[in-house]
Amino acid sequence: MTGLECEMVSAIIPARNEEASIARAVESVAAQAEVGEVIVVDDWSTDRTAAILEELSARVPKLRVVAAEPLPPGWTGKNHAVAIGAREAEGEWLLFTDADTDHGLGSARRALNDAVEHDAVMVSYSPEQELGSFWERALIPFVYCRLGARFSFARVNDPAKPDAAANGQFLLVLADAYAAVGGHGGVAGQVLEDVALARRLKQAGHRIYFTAPVGLVRTRMYRSFGAMWEGWTKNLYPLMGGSARSMLLELAEVAPWFEALALISIAVYASRRHGPSLWLVVLLAIAALAGRSARYGSELYRNLFPVSLIQYYVLAVCMYTAALVASWWRNTHGTVVWKGREYATGRHGGQG
Repeated sequence: MTGLECEMVSAIIPARNEEASIARAVESVAAQAEVGEVIVVDDWSTDRTAAILEELSARVPKLRVVAAEPLPPGWTGKNHAVAIGAREAEGEWLLFTDADTDHGLGSARRALNDAVEHDAVMVSYSPEQELGSFWERALIPFVYCRLGARFSFARVNDPAKPDAAANGQFLLVLADAYAAVGGHGGVAGQVLEDVALARRLKQAGHRIYFTAPVGLVRTRMYRSFGAMWEGWTKNLYPLMGGSARSMLLELAEVAPWFEALALISIAVYASRRHGPSLWLVVLLAIAALAGRSARYGSELYRNLFPVSLIQYYVLAVCMYTAALVASWWRNTHGTVVWKGREYATGRHGGQG
Protein backbone atom coordinates (compact mmCIF):
# COMPACT_ATOMS: atom_id res chain seq x y z
CA MET A 1 0.00 0.00 0.00
CA THR A 2 1.51 3.34 -1.01
CA GLY A 3 1.72 6.52 1.06
CA LEU A 4 -1.05 8.04 -1.03
CA GLU A 5 -3.37 5.30 0.19
CA CYS A 6 -2.78 6.10 3.86
CA GLU A 7 -5.34 8.16 5.72
CA MET A 8 -7.93 7.51 3.02
CA VAL A 9 -10.57 6.13 5.39
CA SER A 10 -13.07 8.06 7.51
CA ALA A 11 -14.35 5.95 10.42
CA ILE A 12 -17.85 6.79 11.62
CA ILE A 13 -19.18 5.62 14.99
CA PRO A 14 -22.72 6.34 16.24
CA ALA A 15 -22.79 6.51 20.03
CA ARG A 16 -25.87 6.51 22.24
CA ASN A 17 -25.14 5.72 25.88
CA GLU A 18 -21.97 3.74 25.16
CA GLU A 19 -19.86 4.58 28.23
CA ALA A 20 -18.80 0.94 28.70
CA SER A 21 -17.21 0.50 25.26
CA ILE A 22 -16.71 3.78 23.39
CA ALA A 23 -13.09 4.31 24.46
CA ARG A 24 -11.96 0.91 23.17
CA ALA A 25 -13.76 1.42 19.87
CA VAL A 26 -12.28 4.89 19.27
CA GLU A 27 -8.76 3.98 20.27
CA SER A 28 -8.68 0.76 18.26
CA VAL A 29 -9.98 2.29 15.05
CA ALA A 30 -7.78 5.40 15.43
CA ALA A 31 -4.74 3.12 15.65
CA GLN A 32 -5.26 2.06 12.02
CA ALA A 33 -2.77 3.90 9.79
CA GLU A 34 -5.27 3.97 6.93
CA VAL A 35 -7.86 5.81 9.03
CA GLY A 36 -7.40 9.54 8.66
CA GLU A 37 -10.28 10.63 10.90
CA VAL A 38 -12.63 9.13 13.45
CA ILE A 39 -16.02 10.81 13.60
CA VAL A 40 -18.15 9.93 16.60
CA VAL A 41 -21.74 11.14 16.47
CA ASP A 42 -23.02 11.50 20.02
CA ASP A 43 -26.68 10.61 19.67
CA TRP A 44 -28.17 12.36 22.69
CA SER A 45 -26.36 10.22 25.26
CA THR A 46 -27.44 10.60 28.87
CA ASP A 47 -24.64 8.58 30.50
CA ARG A 48 -20.89 9.38 30.62
CA THR A 49 -20.36 8.92 26.86
CA ALA A 50 -19.92 12.67 26.22
CA ALA A 51 -17.43 13.06 29.07
CA ILE A 52 -15.39 10.08 27.87
CA LEU A 53 -15.35 11.48 24.33
CA GLU A 54 -14.15 14.84 25.64
CA GLU A 55 -11.27 13.13 27.41
CA LEU A 56 -10.45 11.06 24.32
CA SER A 57 -10.42 14.19 22.15
CA ALA A 58 -7.51 15.54 24.18
CA ARG A 59 -5.27 12.58 23.31
CA VAL A 60 -6.62 11.16 20.02
CA PRO A 61 -5.84 13.73 17.32
CA LYS A 62 -7.90 11.89 14.70
CA LEU A 63 -11.10 12.13 16.75
CA ARG A 64 -13.92 14.53 15.94
CA VAL A 65 -17.09 14.52 18.02
CA VAL A 66 -20.31 15.67 16.39
CA ALA A 67 -23.61 16.16 18.19
CA ALA A 68 -26.62 14.49 16.58
CA GLU A 69 -29.48 16.65 15.45
CA PRO A 70 -33.09 15.93 16.52
CA LEU A 71 -34.35 12.70 14.98
CA PRO A 72 -36.50 13.40 11.89
CA PRO A 73 -39.69 11.41 11.22
CA GLY A 74 -39.12 8.19 9.33
CA TRP A 75 -35.54 7.66 10.49
CA THR A 76 -34.03 5.23 12.97
CA GLY A 77 -31.59 6.78 15.41
CA LYS A 78 -28.57 4.85 14.17
CA ASN A 79 -29.22 5.63 10.50
CA HIS A 80 -29.61 9.32 11.26
CA ALA A 81 -26.42 9.42 13.33
CA VAL A 82 -24.25 7.68 10.73
CA ALA A 83 -25.74 9.82 7.95
CA ILE A 84 -24.59 12.89 9.89
CA GLY A 85 -21.14 11.34 10.24
CA ALA A 86 -20.98 10.53 6.52
CA ARG A 87 -21.92 14.13 5.71
CA GLU A 88 -18.94 15.33 7.76
CA ALA A 89 -16.48 12.76 6.40
CA GLU A 90 -13.66 13.60 3.99
CA GLY A 91 -12.27 10.15 3.24
CA GLU A 92 -12.46 8.29 -0.05
CA TRP A 93 -13.71 5.29 1.93
CA LEU A 94 -16.20 5.31 4.81
CA LEU A 95 -15.84 2.77 7.61
CA PHE A 96 -19.10 2.46 9.53
CA THR A 97 -18.57 0.71 12.81
CA ASP A 98 -20.28 0.39 16.18
CA ALA A 99 -19.26 1.62 19.60
CA ASP A 100 -19.02 -1.96 20.87
CA THR A 101 -16.44 -3.02 18.24
CA ASP A 102 -12.72 -3.56 18.82
CA HIS A 103 -10.52 -3.23 15.73
CA GLY A 104 -7.33 -5.26 15.61
CA LEU A 105 -4.24 -3.70 14.05
CA GLY A 106 -4.31 -4.16 10.31
CA SER A 107 -8.07 -4.57 9.99
CA ALA A 108 -8.54 -1.46 7.85
CA ARG A 109 -5.58 -2.40 5.65
CA ARG A 110 -6.98 -5.90 5.20
CA ALA A 111 -10.39 -4.49 4.25
CA LEU A 112 -8.88 -2.15 1.65
CA ASN A 113 -6.86 -5.02 0.22
CA ASP A 114 -10.00 -7.16 0.08
CA ALA A 115 -11.77 -4.38 -1.78
CA VAL A 116 -9.02 -4.34 -4.40
CA GLU A 117 -8.73 -8.13 -4.63
CA HIS A 118 -12.48 -8.65 -5.05
CA ASP A 119 -13.17 -5.47 -7.03
CA ALA A 120 -15.70 -4.53 -4.34
CA VAL A 121 -17.12 -1.16 -3.36
CA MET A 122 -18.21 -2.59 -0.01
CA VAL A 123 -16.29 -4.86 2.34
CA SER A 124 -18.00 -6.03 5.52
CA TYR A 125 -16.69 -8.26 8.28
CA SER A 126 -18.71 -10.25 10.78
CA PRO A 127 -16.74 -9.76 14.03
CA GLU A 128 -15.77 -12.46 16.47
CA GLN A 129 -18.18 -12.46 19.38
CA GLU A 130 -17.08 -11.85 22.96
CA LEU A 131 -19.45 -13.81 25.20
CA GLY A 132 -19.58 -12.61 28.79
CA SER A 133 -22.69 -13.91 30.49
CA PHE A 134 -24.40 -17.30 30.64
CA TRP A 135 -27.25 -15.93 28.49
CA GLU A 136 -24.87 -14.60 25.83
CA ARG A 137 -23.13 -17.98 25.58
CA ALA A 138 -26.48 -19.69 25.14
CA LEU A 139 -28.21 -17.49 22.57
CA ILE A 140 -25.67 -15.55 20.51
CA PRO A 141 -23.75 -18.53 19.02
CA PHE A 142 -27.05 -20.18 18.08
CA VAL A 143 -28.23 -17.01 16.35
CA TYR A 144 -24.99 -16.71 14.41
CA CYS A 145 -25.14 -20.34 13.34
CA ARG A 146 -28.63 -19.70 11.97
CA LEU A 147 -27.43 -16.54 10.22
CA GLY A 148 -24.57 -18.54 8.75
CA ALA A 149 -27.08 -21.02 7.36
CA ARG A 150 -29.24 -18.27 5.89
CA PHE A 151 -26.59 -15.90 4.51
CA SER A 152 -24.01 -17.81 2.52
CA PHE A 153 -20.79 -15.83 2.06
CA ALA A 154 -20.28 -17.53 -1.30
CA ARG A 155 -23.70 -16.45 -2.58
CA VAL A 156 -23.42 -12.93 -1.17
CA ASN A 157 -20.02 -12.48 -2.80
CA ASP A 158 -21.15 -13.87 -6.16
CA PRO A 159 -22.16 -10.95 -8.42
CA ALA A 160 -24.44 -13.30 -10.36
CA LYS A 161 -26.55 -14.06 -7.28
CA PRO A 162 -29.12 -11.65 -5.81
CA ASP A 163 -28.15 -12.47 -2.21
CA ALA A 164 -26.84 -9.50 -0.24
CA ALA A 165 -25.76 -9.11 3.39
CA ALA A 166 -23.39 -7.10 5.56
CA ASN A 167 -22.66 -6.44 9.22
CA GLY A 168 -22.88 -2.84 10.41
CA GLN A 169 -20.25 -3.45 13.08
CA PHE A 170 -17.62 -3.32 10.31
CA LEU A 171 -18.78 -1.94 6.99
CA LEU A 172 -16.28 -0.29 4.65
CA VAL A 173 -17.79 1.35 1.58
CA LEU A 174 -16.48 3.55 -1.21
CA ALA A 175 -17.86 7.03 -0.56
CA ASP A 176 -18.87 7.68 -4.17
CA ALA A 177 -20.80 4.40 -4.46
CA TYR A 178 -22.43 5.03 -1.07
CA ALA A 179 -23.62 8.46 -2.18
CA ALA A 180 -24.84 7.14 -5.54
CA VAL A 181 -27.32 4.74 -3.87
CA GLY A 182 -28.58 7.39 -1.46
CA GLY A 183 -26.42 6.48 1.53
CA HIS A 184 -28.24 5.86 4.77
CA GLY A 185 -30.90 8.27 3.61
CA GLY A 186 -31.96 5.58 1.17
CA VAL A 187 -32.52 3.13 4.03
CA ALA A 188 -33.54 5.72 6.64
CA GLY A 189 -36.29 3.70 8.32
CA GLN A 190 -34.70 0.26 8.05
CA VAL A 191 -33.75 -1.49 11.28
CA LEU A 192 -31.45 -3.80 9.27
CA GLU A 193 -29.75 -0.93 7.53
CA ASP A 194 -26.55 -2.89 6.84
CA VAL A 195 -28.33 -5.60 4.85
CA ALA A 196 -30.52 -3.01 3.10
CA LEU A 197 -27.49 -0.94 2.08
CA ALA A 198 -25.67 -4.02 0.78
CA ARG A 199 -28.76 -4.95 -1.23
CA ARG A 200 -28.99 -1.48 -2.80
CA LEU A 201 -25.34 -1.54 -3.80
CA LYS A 202 -25.58 -5.00 -5.33
CA GLN A 203 -28.79 -4.14 -7.17
CA ALA A 204 -26.97 -1.10 -8.60
CA GLY A 205 -24.43 -3.46 -10.17
CA HIS A 206 -21.64 -3.09 -7.61
CA ARG A 207 -19.68 -5.94 -6.09
CA ILE A 208 -19.73 -6.51 -2.36
CA TYR A 209 -17.51 -8.72 -0.23
CA PHE A 210 -18.65 -10.18 3.09
CA THR A 211 -16.66 -12.56 5.28
CA ALA A 212 -15.74 -13.45 8.87
CA PRO A 213 -11.98 -13.11 9.33
CA VAL A 214 -10.23 -14.45 12.41
CA GLY A 215 -8.29 -12.15 14.72
CA LEU A 216 -9.19 -8.81 13.13
CA VAL A 217 -12.43 -7.51 14.65
CA ARG A 218 -14.15 -8.35 17.92
CA THR A 219 -17.32 -7.19 19.61
CA ARG A 220 -19.42 -7.69 22.70
CA MET A 221 -22.86 -6.83 21.42
CA TYR A 222 -24.84 -6.91 24.66
CA ARG A 223 -23.89 -6.45 28.31
CA SER A 224 -27.19 -7.45 29.90
CA PHE A 225 -29.95 -9.94 29.25
CA GLY A 226 -32.43 -7.09 28.75
CA ALA A 227 -30.31 -5.43 26.05
CA MET A 228 -29.75 -8.77 24.32
CA TRP A 229 -33.45 -9.60 24.33
CA GLU A 230 -34.35 -6.12 23.07
CA GLY A 231 -31.79 -6.34 20.28
CA TRP A 232 -32.70 -9.77 18.96
CA THR A 233 -36.45 -9.28 19.23
CA LYS A 234 -35.91 -6.20 17.09
CA ASN A 235 -33.80 -7.95 14.45
CA LEU A 236 -34.54 -11.66 14.25
CA TYR A 237 -37.81 -11.58 12.32
CA PRO A 238 -36.52 -9.35 9.49
CA LEU A 239 -33.20 -11.23 9.46
CA MET A 240 -35.03 -14.49 8.90
CA GLY A 241 -37.02 -13.19 5.96
CA GLY A 242 -39.62 -10.85 7.43
CA SER A 243 -42.66 -12.97 6.54
CA ALA A 244 -44.86 -15.43 8.40
CA ARG A 245 -43.89 -18.15 5.93
CA SER A 246 -40.16 -17.63 6.41
CA MET A 247 -40.61 -17.61 10.19
CA LEU A 248 -42.58 -20.86 10.17
CA LEU A 249 -39.97 -22.51 7.95
CA GLU A 250 -37.25 -21.38 10.33
CA LEU A 251 -39.13 -22.72 13.35
CA ALA A 252 -39.67 -26.02 11.54
CA GLU A 253 -35.92 -26.18 10.91
CA VAL A 254 -34.66 -25.44 14.42
CA ALA A 255 -37.30 -26.96 16.71
CA PRO A 256 -37.38 -30.77 17.10
CA TRP A 257 -40.96 -31.14 15.89
CA PHE A 258 -40.30 -34.33 13.95
CA GLU A 259 -38.53 -36.02 16.84
CA ALA A 260 -41.30 -35.01 19.25
CA LEU A 261 -44.04 -36.37 16.99
CA ALA A 262 -42.10 -39.58 16.46
CA LEU A 263 -41.64 -40.10 20.19
CA ILE A 264 -45.30 -39.41 20.90
CA SER A 265 -46.33 -41.88 18.21
CA ILE A 266 -43.99 -44.55 19.58
CA ALA A 267 -45.22 -43.98 23.12
CA VAL A 268 -48.87 -44.24 22.07
CA TYR A 269 -48.22 -47.36 19.99
CA ALA A 270 -46.24 -49.04 22.75
CA SER A 271 -48.84 -48.29 25.40
CA ARG A 272 -51.59 -49.80 23.26
CA ARG A 273 -49.77 -52.91 22.09
CA HIS A 274 -47.34 -53.83 24.82
CA GLY A 275 -48.07 -51.66 27.80
CA PRO A 276 -45.99 -48.64 28.83
CA SER A 277 -42.46 -48.61 27.38
CA LEU A 278 -41.03 -45.62 29.19
CA TRP A 279 -37.44 -46.72 28.82
CA LEU A 280 -37.78 -47.08 25.07
CA VAL A 281 -39.15 -43.57 24.76
CA VAL A 282 -36.42 -42.21 27.04
CA LEU A 283 -33.68 -43.90 25.03
CA LEU A 284 -35.10 -42.63 21.77
CA ALA A 285 -35.38 -39.11 23.23
CA ILE A 286 -31.75 -39.26 24.30
CA ALA A 287 -30.72 -40.45 20.84
CA ALA A 288 -32.69 -37.67 19.18
CA LEU A 289 -31.17 -35.06 21.49
CA ALA A 290 -27.69 -36.45 20.87
CA GLY A 291 -28.21 -36.20 17.12
CA ARG A 292 -29.45 -32.63 17.30
CA SER A 293 -26.61 -31.68 19.65
CA ALA A 294 -24.00 -33.23 17.35
CA ARG A 295 -25.40 -31.26 14.44
CA TYR A 296 -25.20 -28.07 16.50
CA GLY A 297 -21.61 -28.90 17.44
CA SER A 298 -20.64 -29.10 13.78
CA GLU A 299 -22.38 -25.76 13.13
CA LEU A 300 -20.47 -24.17 16.02
CA TYR A 301 -17.22 -25.46 14.55
CA ARG A 302 -18.02 -24.13 11.07
CA ASN A 303 -18.91 -20.73 12.51
CA LEU A 304 -15.69 -20.53 14.58
CA PHE A 305 -17.30 -20.89 18.01
CA PRO A 306 -15.97 -23.26 20.69
CA VAL A 307 -17.64 -26.65 20.34
CA SER A 308 -17.95 -26.70 24.14
CA LEU A 309 -20.92 -24.33 23.73
CA ILE A 310 -22.88 -27.40 22.68
CA GLN A 311 -23.80 -27.71 26.39
CA TYR A 312 -26.26 -24.82 25.93
CA TYR A 313 -28.10 -26.45 23.04
CA VAL A 314 -31.48 -27.10 24.67
CA LEU A 315 -31.63 -23.67 26.29
CA ALA A 316 -30.43 -22.05 23.04
CA VAL A 317 -33.26 -23.64 21.03
CA CYS A 318 -35.85 -22.50 23.56
CA MET A 319 -34.49 -18.95 23.75
CA TYR A 320 -34.12 -18.64 19.98
CA THR A 321 -37.65 -19.88 19.34
CA ALA A 322 -39.09 -17.49 21.92
CA ALA A 323 -37.06 -14.54 20.58
CA LEU A 324 -38.07 -15.23 16.98
CA VAL A 325 -41.77 -15.42 17.85
CA ALA A 326 -41.50 -12.26 19.97
CA SER A 327 -39.68 -10.53 17.11
CA TRP A 328 -42.44 -11.52 14.70
CA TRP A 329 -45.08 -10.11 17.03
CA ARG A 330 -43.24 -6.83 17.63
CA ASN A 331 -42.44 -6.32 13.97
CA THR A 332 -46.00 -6.93 12.84
CA HIS A 333 -48.17 -5.62 15.69
CA GLY A 334 -46.85 -2.30 16.94
CA THR A 335 -43.34 -1.14 17.72
CA VAL A 336 -39.80 -2.30 18.23
CA VAL A 337 -37.65 -0.66 20.88
CA TRP A 338 -33.94 0.11 20.78
CA LYS A 339 -31.79 2.44 22.88
CA GLY A 340 -34.82 4.02 24.50
CA ARG A 341 -36.58 4.81 21.21
CA GLU A 342 -39.67 3.20 19.76
CA TYR A 343 -40.06 2.61 16.04
CA ALA A 344 -43.45 1.91 14.49
CA THR A 345 -43.78 -1.29 12.50
CA GLY A 346 -46.29 -2.34 9.85
CA ARG A 347 -48.51 -5.38 10.14
CA HIS A 348 -46.50 -7.03 7.40
CA GLY A 349 -43.11 -6.45 8.92
CA GLY A 350 -42.15 -3.20 7.21
CA GLN A 351 -40.15 -0.76 9.27
CA GLY A 352 -41.37 2.80 9.70
